[in-house]
Amino acid sequence: MIIVLKPDATKATADELLARIEALGLKPLYMPGAERVVLGAIGDERVIDQLHLESHPLVESVQRILAPYKLVSREIHPHDTIVDLGRAQIGGGHFTVIAGPCAVESRDQMQRTAGAVKLAGVLVLRGGAYKPRTSPYSFQGLGQEGLEILRDVAHELDMSCVTEVVEVGDVAVVEQYADAFQCGARNMQNFRLLRALGQSRKPVILKRGMAAKIEDLLLAAEYVLAEGNPNVILCERGIQTFETATRNTLDLNAVPLIKQKSHLPVMVDPSHGTGLRELVGPMAKAAAACGADGLLIEVHCDPEKALSDGRQSLDTKQFDVLMRELEPFARAAGKRLQ
Repeated sequence: MIIVLKPDATKATADELLARIEALGLKPLYMPGAERVVLGAIGDERVIDQLHLESHPLVESVQRILAPYKLVSREIHPHDTIVDLGRAQIGGGHFTVIAGPCAVESRDQMQRTAGAVKLAGVLVLRGGAYKPRTSPYSFQGLGQEGLEILRDVAHELDMSCVTEVVEVGDVAVVEQYADAFQCGARNMQNFRLLRALGQSRKPVILKRGMAAKIEDLLLAAEYVLAEGNPNVILCERGIQTFETATRNTLDLNAVPLIKQKSHLPVMVDPSHGTGLRELVGPMAKAAAACGADGLLIEVHCDPEKALSDGRQSLDTKQFDVLMRELEPFARAAGKRLQ
């Protein structure tokens, strides 16, 4: 529920109403604006009705939040959220590229790849230390050794770093090394993991599941916000359809639709979205054109020898060309490439 206060309502009035909301076991929200103070009450609507806020002399209006996701919805948060990743920001007027290999394989591989993407203008390095793979016989990542390599290389180059967390038990250790968590498509509805990430305050890049509807993705984000972590970045990474020509079908119409429904920033992963390096560049430009806030791109210093997802990884020269070609697309969308 959204409660809009009258212009002459004081902070004391807001505090009194917030206390009444909290006393009933509801989640209170305080959202001061330029002209009006807006309060929120999240919880059981039957309990909310007991407040009878419509009759309060300093309440201008009371509106129900129609979307099943409350904190994620634009109804309660009309302005775009900007998430700080340390060296870069996601959202607002920024178009941010996060790049690096699918998996951390060695220190040399990370140094060579990270050096190239930094030279191309990237401020945030990606690399998986824990890799959830479809086959149990595929490379599963280096674990904590991979985290240490990722952190060391990022610090050497003055970059932020992002890595995937695959289970609740890994959250604490990943938090020590990374500037942001990535929650992969296979874990989008791992609700225990989402709650654990919500109890952190580090940013979470939440990828859409391979068979997930947009509403499923927004409700998954709601789990993180409901635990108190507002720093969520949504990521469209392709869904599985009847089409077999590409690894996934990159659902770019999801980007403007999500932006209509939610205030959270939206990134696109054209590497997983297509599975083919030849398509990464065109779909990256399309993502910029349709209003995305940035990209996750897989780059490897030697894709032919990559232990994970080499077919969809750009080499460093291809990535450098793409970064130069992206700039006019980002500018045309009113954003600054970083």
